[in-house]
This record gives sequence, C-alpha cells and structure tokens, in this order.
Amino acid sequence: MTIAARLKGVFADTRPLQDPNFRRLWFAGIVTMIGAQLTVVAVPAQIYADTGSSAYVGLTGVFGLVPLIVFGLYGGALADHFDRRTILMISTVGLIVTSGLFWLQSALGNTNVWLLLCLFSVQQAFFAVNQPTRSALLPKILPLHLLPAANSLQMTVFQAGAIAGPLVAGVMLPFTGFTWLYAIDTVTLFATLYAVVLLPRLPVEGAGAKVPGLRSVWDGFAYLRHQPVLLMSFVVDLIAMVFAMPRALFPQIAHESFGGPSEGGIAFALLFAAIPAGAVIGGIFSGWVSRIEAQGRVVMWCIAVWALGITLFGLTVAFADHLPALMLGLGVLFMMVAGAADVASAAIRMSMLQAAADDNVRGRLQGVFTVVVAGGPRVADVLHGGAAAVVGTAIATTGGGLLNLLGIALCALLAPSFLAYRINRAAPADAASDHEGAK
Repeated sequence: MTIAARLKGVFADTRPLQDPNFRRLWFAGIVTMIGAQLTVVAVPAQIYADTGSSAYVGLTGVFGLVPLIVFGLYGGALADHFDRRTILMISTVGLIVTSGLFWLQSALGNTNVWLLLCLFSVQQAFFAVNQPTRSALLPKILPLHLLPAANSLQMTVFQAGAIAGPLVAGVMLPFTGFTWLYAIDTVTLFATLYAVVLLPRLPVEGAGAKVPGLRSVWDGFAYLRHQPVLLMSFVVDLIAMVFAMPRALFPQIAHESFGGPSEGGIAFALLFAAIPAGAVIGGIFSGWVSRIEAQGRVVMWCIAVWALGITLFGLTVAFADHLPALMLGLGVLFMMVAGAADVASAAIRMSMLQAAADDNVRGRLQGVFTVVVAGGPRVADVLHGGAAAVVGTAIATTGGGLLNLLGIALCALLAPSFLAYRINRAAPADAASDHEGAK
C-alpha cells in the first residue's frame, strides 16, 4: 500500500461530499455552527454576568431540557409523517426568529434572567424539531455504507463551530457585550435556510394517513424496545453526558480557579473550546470509523476515554491554585482527548441508528437520539451546578468522571450483547448485511 493510500485511510472519509445535497448542507453548517455557538456561549455568560451564580447558569439545563424532550420526541413523529424538507424549513425559520429575539433583548439592555431562560426554551423547542429531521433524511440522500463518514463530517463541522464560537466570543465579549454575538448567530442561520430550500421533496416511505399524536410517539418507543443494542446505545451516552459534562461550571472555574474576568476572557474561551477542539482533531483523523466492525466494543472504549479525560480535568481544577497556567493547559489537553473520543462514539452510535431503523420510524428514533444527546448535558448542567454549590467545582467535576467510569463498567457487565455487537463491512452496499446485528 502506498503512502498516499495509507494517509487517505487515516484522514476523514469525504465521499459523502460528492452528493450535492449533502455538500450544501455541510458547507452551510460550517457558517451556521459558528454563529450558533456564539449564542451557546453568550447565554450562560450573560446569566452569570447578571447573577454571579452557577446555580442560575445550571437552570439553563431545566429550561432547555423540557422543550428538548417534548418537541424532540413529537418533532421526530412529525418527521415520520410530513415531508422532511418542509419540517426543516419551518424549524429553521423558527431558529432565525428566536435568535433575532435574543439580539433584541440584549440590545434593549435586558437583565431579567427569567426572560432570557424562557427565550432559551423556545429556541430549544425549534432545535428539537430540526435536529431529528435533519438526521433522519441522511439515509434518503446517501447510501448506508457512507453514513459513518457523513455523521463524522457533520459532527466535525459542529465541533469546529464550537471552537470558533467560544474563541470569538471570549475575545468579543469584553468589547462588544452580548448583542453582537446574538446578531451574528441570526445572520448565519440564513445559510442553512438556503441549503434546505434547495433540497428535493423528501416524503416518508410508509407514512400514516393521520396527523401523528402521542400514540405515534409511543410507537417509536415500542419499536426501540425490541432493538436492545440500539436501546443500550442511548443508555451509555446518557451515562457519559449526565455524569461527565461539567460545562455549566466553566464560567465559575474560569473566574475562580484560573483568574479570568467574570464576564468572559481567554480562560473562559479555552474551557468552552477544549472539548470541541479535540472532537475536530478526532474528526479530521476519523478515516478509521468507516472501517470499524466491532462497533459496540469501540463505543464502550471511547466513552471510557471520555470519562478518564474529564476526571483528569477535574484534578487540574483541584490543583489550579498552585500552578494555574500549567493546570489550565493540562486541563484543556485532557478535555481535548475526551472530545476526540466523544466524536467517534457519537458518529458510530448515530450510524447504527440510521442504518437499522425503517424509514417510517427514523424520525422518531432520531428524536430520541436528540433528546439523549442534547438532553443529557442539560441534566448535567443542573446536577453539576447544584453539586458545585455544595462541594465545589473540582470535586463535582472529578466525581462525575469517576461515576461515568463506574457506569460504563456496569454496562459492560450487564449488557454483553452491546459489547459484542458487530457489523459486516464485506458488502457495504448491502443494507441488510450492514445492520443485521441490530435486530
């Protein structure tokens, strides 16, 4: 094998970009994600600047989780009934409007934390409808054997935005305040709207005649109940995100442990960017993901590496008083390792779900995936914010990582079928052979 061929196998698999619909969505995502992450940073920073409390920052978990659960599950049901292009257009316009309202409240000098939290809830509701629809359409525009590569490319874009967003926000906040960050997010969302408008019609195969209700949501859970491997893929991710995602503590850690200003600064930006930076590096070198057969075992190892990285980051916070610059550097490095492991785990788990599900339930299962992936960190925001108020940020972070390691060890013992799950890469174009093990 030549050196060029070896390098091609190491770097990200870019074959999905040959499809024009996926390519437009992907490039639009590069622009949109940077703006979206500015808002992700600005909301907790604005709350902390107004209140000086990580407990209030942690409330974003509650105000984000409820709409994520309700609209993530029901939005998935809608995506299994209506044309998915139409659902994407409506939800994208909703995101543009709510982002514009974030700008308006900041421009008017709002300091009411409850208004900010309620607006955040509305935004998360539109996101919860948009995300499962976007994921469910991939098997309609790409062959199944390219799904791991496509998911890795999309997650790399998301995480790249999560790097640029905090870095730009950390630099801009002391000079411009929050208003400009919200404005940039509003403008960049139009790139995604343009890509969605150019999609073809995406009707659902086998969609029911009636408008979906609660029964439709329940049918999605009933389908999942008979897919034990897919069900366990949700469980292991919940364990990782709930116990070992200390992002609600980043404003306090940056300010108290590493000496940054309360309204932002370099330490604040580095903490928010560390996990996404690791994920981008992991995504760039993700060529191996498309070749994995022992998917269950690899997911478990990736989550264990994530937990270990967060645990070590907690230790750097504990010793920050002695060598703050060194501890900050090590903490960022450990979270980067965690981020690289997380992006591989997420790409494999999403590919398992997309390939195994029938088209008329993909939206609902992607809704569950959205609830788990986005909802888990919201629960973590509440738990970590409350725990830090009692035991401090270092113990809350380190303890969460250790609990994650314990939970994964228990899953390996109690769910050997997930650990043993494999796929057959011998015939990648054959959908049945690709996901037979998930049945």
